[in-house]
Amino acid sequence: MKHTAPLSLVALSALALSGCSDPGSAATTVDASEGSSIQYNTSPEQDRIRTEEDPALAAKVPEEIKTDGKLTVATTGGSVPLSFHATDDKTLIGVEVDLAQLVADKLGLELDVQITSWENWPLKTESGDYEAVFSNVGVNAERVKKFDFATYRAAFMGFEARADSEITVESAKDISGKKIAVGSGTNQEKILLAWNEELAEEGLAPAELQYYSSEADTILALSSGRIDLNIAPYPSTVYRENTRDDLKVVGKINAGWPSETLVAATTKAGNGLAEQLTAALNASIEDGSYTQVLERWGLGNEAVPESQTITEANYEGK
Repeated sequence: MKHTAPLSLVALSALALSGCSDPGSAATTVDASEGSSIQYNTSPEQDRIRTEEDPALAAKVPEEIKTDGKLTVATTGGSVPLSFHATDDKTLIGVEVDLAQLVADKLGLELDVQITSWENWPLKTESGDYEAVFSNVGVNAERVKKFDFATYRAAFMGFEARADSEITVESAKDISGKKIAVGSGTNQEKILLAWNEELAEEGLAPAELQYYSSEADTILALSSGRIDLNIAPYPSTVYRENTRDDLKVVGKINAGWPSETLVAATTKAGNGLAEQLTAALNASIEDGSYTQVLERWGLGNEAVPESQTITEANYEGK
């Protein structure tokens, strides 16, 4: 039976954080929306949350994947608090890495995290170099043609500007004539291109899209006033708002606009791994380790009640 579209099943509230602290410290504290404090551990000593192997799930991992005893996971390592380098500039940490660790634990595999660029993960996943991608990948109509997915988090994008900016972004008209940084090949780029089409139809000036090679370059351009806005994963924009005094969030949009989408672990289509990732995620949701990981990184309000496998056959998005 065809799945009910998971994109319409989950209605999640915004992650709201407030406060500030030293962005260079290894442990950064901000006040969460619930009134408690979140301690961001950015040191290489993560004391990562772990869970127990599920023998039944481990037995179902495709043989070609479990032969070396590893789950090879790709992530871009360029967005705090999703996946980024610790204070030693070597260790990959973040919510994506932590969730991948839970999945590897449940499947009885060692986690092997590989860093990649956003542009390269699709080809390397198709070729089999990477068995899964945990890097804030949103499900969309183009990707389901080549990849299978195991959903695990809400997918929102945030617009951020300098703290002294008077810009507020709620629709296409709000970006008319603005210089906006965006990642190439991302869902947020698709949104901005669609909004530019709307602006052209209304006879308004389009936004000028700017592309930078790294998040550091993007934020430098934004803070120095060379660009007006940056659109990026919402958790990253909120993190910066609360650990810097020069930036703020000025808008939020679902990454699947005009529909909704979810963030998902991504695998090569048809290799049978997505179903096992889904099962491992659901087992982690059930034992509470999934919730602990998201709350550790201040993302508790982006949790999903269950993981679902999405393939081209059952995808109902646009």
